[in-house]
Amino acid sequence: MIIYPAIDLFDHKAVRLYKGDYAQMTVYSDNPVEIAYDFASQGATHLHLVDLEGAKSGDTPNLSTVRQIVSETHLFTEVGGGVRSMAVIDAYLNAGLSRVILGTAAVTDEAFLREAVKTFGDKIAVGADFKDGYAAIRGWTETSALQVDTFVSRMQDIGVKTMICTDISRDGAMQGTNRSLYQHLSETYAMDFIASGGVSALEDVRALSAMRLHGAIIGKAYYTKAINIREAIEVSK
Repeated sequence: MIIYPAIDLFDHKAVRLYKGDYAQMTVYSDNPVEIAYDFASQGATHLHLVDLEGAKSGDTPNLSTVRQIVSETHLFTEVGGGVRSMAVIDAYLNAGLSRVILGTAAVTDEAFLREAVKTFGDKIAVGADFKDGYAAIRGWTETSALQVDTFVSRMQDIGVKTMICTDISRDGAMQGTNRSLYQHLSETYAMDFIASGGVSALEDVRALSAMRLHGAIIGKAYYTKAINIREAIEVSK
């Protein structure tokens, strides 16, 4: 299983939200590039970025920081947050990103999702953020009418190869990950799933690795020193 350390970006700073609430934001660093370097020094090969401003606006306000991270660390880097047009996908891929994550657009604009998958193939992933069993959109500020299995089945039928699945109730709460959700997804669908939200201890990493998930995202647990990235990578093998 691949460990994806995470950097959430807001105003070119590394931040974290509590349960997706923009009013409960903690700034961890004014220099996200240094954090990416630290991940690489601990053996990370992959990186997960989220533009929290972009998630609301649909633009790429942190693109210069994203470009710098990619060019200086050379990690396999995926990014999400406000990707709702082919132009934004082009901008990220031209900046050297390895994969672009569609979130809100995957729920609200199926024609765009299909075009993106047809054009860019496995360079497109879908971020499935769930709240109370339903897909959430627009920076987690709204909940759609799509239930988990309805949404994931649709993504598989469209040809999406990778899904980043977040249980918002666990994100940033340091209460453990939703293992039953990931077990169900892993056993039911033929896709690469990356667990996100609530990976707060090495035991979570062990459990997810045992499910043969493709990857796990580690966010707040790194910033609070609850998980050492080097140890997590070792446990995930």
